[in-house]
Formats: sequence, C-alpha cells, structure tokens
Amino acid sequence: MPSNRVSRLFHYGSLAVGLGFGALGEATKRWSGLGTLDSQSSSTSVFLTRANVDRIVTKLTRMRGAALKLGQMLSIQDSKSMSPEIAEVLQRVQNSANYVPISQVEKTVNRELGPNWRAEFASFNDAPFAAASIGQVHEARLGKHVQEQVGFDKVAVKVQYPGVANSIDSDLNNLQSLLVMSKLLPRGMYLDNSIRVARRELHWECDYQREADAMTKFGTLLADDPVFVVPRLVSDLSSKMVLTAEFMDGVHLKHAEGYSQEIRDYIGTHIMRLCLQELFDFEFMQTDPNWANFLYNEHTGKIALLDFGASRSFDKSFLDKYLCVLKAAMDGDREACRHWSKELGFLTGYEADVMTQAHVDSVLEIGKPFRATGIYDFGNQDVSSNVRSAIPVMLRHRLTPPPEETYSLHRKLSGAFLLCIKLRARVPCQDLFKGITSKYTFSDGAQLVY
Repeated sequence: MPSNRVSRLFHYGSLAVGLGFGALGEATKRWSGLGTLDSQSSSTSVFLTRANVDRIVTKLTRMRGAALKLGQMLSIQDSKSMSPEIAEVLQRVQNSANYVPISQVEKTVNRELGPNWRAEFASFNDAPFAAASIGQVHEARLGKHVQEQVGFDKVAVKVQYPGVANSIDSDLNNLQSLLVMSKLLPRGMYLDNSIRVARRELHWECDYQREADAMTKFGTLLADDPVFVVPRLVSDLSSKMVLTAEFMDGVHLKHAEGYSQEIRDYIGTHIMRLCLQELFDFEFMQTDPNWANFLYNEHTGKIALLDFGASRSFDKSFLDKYLCVLKAAMDGDREACRHWSKELGFLTGYEADVMTQAHVDSVLEIGKPFRATGIYDFGNQDVSSNVRSAIPVMLRHRLTPPPEETYSLHRKLSGAFLLCIKLRARVPCQDLFKGITSKYTFSDGAQLVY
C-alpha cells in the first residue's frame, strides 16, 4: 500500500488518467456506433464502463484509508438511488481485503511499541486474519508475564496502515475531485457533507487511543449485560497506531442466517435492543454497522462487540428531537413527523409538497416496526422497499442535507434493520422501544409516559 503523500497522489492521478482514457474510448465507441446496446444508453456515464469499474475497485482497495472509508459510507445508500455500476464498485470495495506486507507492519509496531515488542508475545502471526479501511488485525498470544497481569493470553493486535492518518485530508480532496469530475454519484447526495463527515470520522478512527477509551467505556456500560461482551484492553501494548485486546471467539453475524428461528430471533432482538440503549440509555453509540463487528458464540449465547473506532456521543438537544421524531413515527402522526423533522433539520419548511410527503412517508415507514404491537416479523416486511421508493423523489427535491449526526446514526440503525431482515428475525420492537425510551430524561426533565 502506498504510504506517503507523493505516492498516494500519484495513484489518484493515475486513476484519473486511466478513467479519462477509458471514458474517451467509450465515448468514441458510442459516437461510432460500435458500443454495446447498454453502453449506448444516454443514462449511463461514459466513465462507468466495465474496464473503469475494475480500475476504480483495484485502485481504491489498494489505497485503503479515506478511499475505502468513503466507499463504505456511500455503500449504505440504497443501491437503487445510484447506477448499478457505482453500486457494484461500492459493494466490491466494501468486501475487499488487501493486506499490507509484514515489513510495513514491523516498521509501525517498532515505532509505536519499541524494537523489542515481540518479546511481549509468546507468538505473533505475521499473516493477518482481517483487514479494514485503516488497519489490519493479527492473532497473537501474550507472553506469560503479560498474561498474568491481564488474565488472558490470546489477543487480536490491530495495526494501522502506514500513511493513512497523514493522508486523510489530501486523499479526500482527491477523491472529491474525482467523483465530481466523473459524475459517479446522483444529484442530491450532498457530497460535500459526506466528505466532511468522512473526514471527521477518519480522524477519529485513526486514533487508536480514542478507540481504546471507547472500548473501555463500552466494557463498563455492558459489564452486567446478559448478552453482550466487550474485549478487554491490553493497554501496555496499545498506542495511537496499535491496539491490542482480548481475542473474541464467535461467528460473524453475516453468517448467522442459517441458525434456527429461535436463535435468529434472539440475535435480532438484542441487536435492536442495543441500538436503542446506545441512543437513549448510554447516549453513546458504536456507529459502524459492519456485521463482522459482531460475533455470536454458539457455546455461550453471548454476542461480542468489536471495533469501537466509530464510537461517538450525541448532543442532548439532538437526542431529544430525534426521540420525538421516532415517537411520532411510532404513533403514526404525520404532522408531528413533519414538525420534528423540521426542528431537527431534515426539512427547511420551504420544500415542495412532494418532498415533504416523501420524507414523512419514509419516516413513518421506519416507525412501522415500533408501531406494531407484539412481535414484528422482519421476514415479512415491506419497509425497505417502501423507503427505497421515496429515495429518488428526495434526491431530486431535497433542499438541505440531513443533520450531520444522522450520517453515522442512520448507518448503524439501517445496519440493525438490514440484519434483522437478513435473519428474518421476529422482534418485539414496540416493547423494546417503550421499555428503553420511557427511562429517557429530556433536557427539561420530562419523560415519556406510555
């Protein structure tokens, strides 16, 4: 992986040149009538040829960092709000797993933990078992002296890719120029806001000390939880670019759809519970919806939480208004949905009626699981398709970007909804919502009464 700014700039430049030549070739084919029927469609960008799609995926997965983070952020957008080609790019980038060589890992760990760091481990697997947008993870076992201090021996050591933190701003600027030039994204997605949020979150996630603090905080918040467990930190072997924590066993929830209905219901119910608790009890949320961040232990029934780099708190005033929106959605109150959406900043009050209606319709759809009494069956739901149908209207008529807090919050909530749908889980959503939000105290001291 390119690790300095000059080499990274070269890669972005070569990608732009490659896309330009690819687009020129495609435009020539269309002009001459030699292109395929699909490629000659005026609705398809000349930049989105098969060859250019492959170029983008190859380059972004090698660049990692900001490139991969932005791809992951945009990939939670509904695929029908963008072209099939860019949806494919985002999906392939999200699923990518290019590792950096051990020589680069060694340089980073030597600098962070000192040249004798291997003496702290009984074993260290040079081949990583996982990779993400800004780092990769190695399995290791602690030396006996460290093991006696922390009480466990098997650990996961996350090492940040070299150059990622120092290249965030320049990478995002280059990506923004590339996306604007190629017109890869539809109008109404407010790329500037997405870039600004990605910039802030990347700086957060590149600070492993911040993540260590968040992991410790979640460990305290969930210490007595009957279902969720949090890895324990090895603080003496952690730094700003290296994070060492207890290794957690289990199956990624993306592989859990083969379990019995009872287990799928159990997983879905507790994932939904956790989301609501994070918002209205802890007021602190891990906002990365990647299903690989949750491990189900078949032997204990516990669900382990991983990767706390995207953890964040929310202003009390935001949570007050957001709860009012969700409460209005649960009640099926259109006027209250419109009012609190405007208070929160989703609407300006000057939108065309078609935009206001589409927005309120989508909010009411999101409230459906909480509006249903008893058990809500995510295996027999139409929420996702109904929300999807409103997206084109909102992209065309939106006058203001969504509140910045909702970029990360909705990533997490949509991830929970999509997981429940994937598992076909049956979840007592209304009971969870009422049970958790009835304990929430608004800024003025008020509480909801059901």
